[in-house]
Amino acid sequence: MAPDMTERRQLILKLVIQEYIESPKPVAVASETLQRKYKLQYSSATIRNELAALEELGLLTHLHTSAGRIPTDAGYRYFVENLMDRHALTPQEQRTIQHQFYQVRSELDQWIHLAAAVLAHTPPTHNTAVVTPPRAYQIRYKHLELVAIFETVVLLVLVLHDGTIKQQSLTTDVPQGQDELRRIAVRLNERLQGSTLDKVQQFVADPGEPELSAFERTILDVIMRAMQQIEGQINDEVHHDGLLEMLRRDEFAEVERVRQVLQILEEGRGIVPLIPQALSSDGVQVVIGGEHGQDTMREYSVILSRYGRSDEVAGVVGVFGPTRMPYPRSISSVRYISRVMSDLLAELYGDRPAS
Repeated sequence: MAPDMTERRQLILKLVIQEYIESPKPVAVASETLQRKYKLQYSSATIRNELAALEELGLLTHLHTSAGRIPTDAGYRYFVENLMDRHALTPQEQRTIQHQFYQVRSELDQWIHLAAAVLAHTPPTHNTAVVTPPRAYQIRYKHLELVAIFETVVLLVLVLHDGTIKQQSLTTDVPQGQDELRRIAVRLNERLQGSTLDKVQQFVADPGEPELSAFERTILDVIMRAMQQIEGQINDEVHHDGLLEMLRRDEFAEVERVRQVLQILEEGRGIVPLIPQALSSDGVQVVIGGEHGQDTMREYSVILSRYGRSDEVAGVVGVFGPTRMPYPRSISSVRYISRVMSDLLAELYGDRPAS
């Protein structure tokens, strides 16, 4: 516990956030409301002092001169990491979800739509569900061929582990013989076989590697750009559900706010950049408001979890909504759906016997 966060302040912060999240409308929480509803054994004056202290700590703020407070991004973060009650879905909810997935267990393309629908319509989230299909998201280098076409023109053929082939012609400053091209290709194939984009980038930046020629660096630059382009195309495929239900919330009474959400989801600017991080992480990832580092996302939170089979085939499942979201329920739902989908993938690929 931080020195300034006494047990009383923790309790009051928790109650303010719970009250604000659970309110039908986003109304600032006043000391009198807390004392009356939760029968606190503190005077209104004491609660007001603690609310002021929490505001000084950057965990609460107020929009007007009234005594009511609302959580800041830092307040939500403290709540998620230290204060919220962690409840799993009920056994009945788990059985219902398992049964729904069991009915489409052999139809992988249906999992995505089902996962999004279940997450979007499991009360009381009222957020938009986001799901990416299971893919080999970390593409890997397999093989390179360099073919002399003319004296100063070379055909580069890049083959990736998933079978993708990229071809590009390169113009060189000096003629490149086929023997020299073969030597370069053999060297790069030996060093980069099975490498992810990150590994290729590390190879290029490693000062311990023998000095690369200008032509070799050109080749590696083409390889990295090709791998980045392919990974970007894969990560752009994000399915969502529940948007209409979310837009009925009071936060979206203004047309401009609705337009902003549509832009975020349709263009993927707020969600897509988070996918690589979620794919490389374990557990549930929560990104709140200003933590996104994007102005368009400062009023939204995203909860994501990786699902998949080891490091080979994986996807991401999660929810997107205003920072005023029911974090405990949303996190539990995302965690459980990701576990169910991971089990389905394991069963589909024969990692474990069907239960």
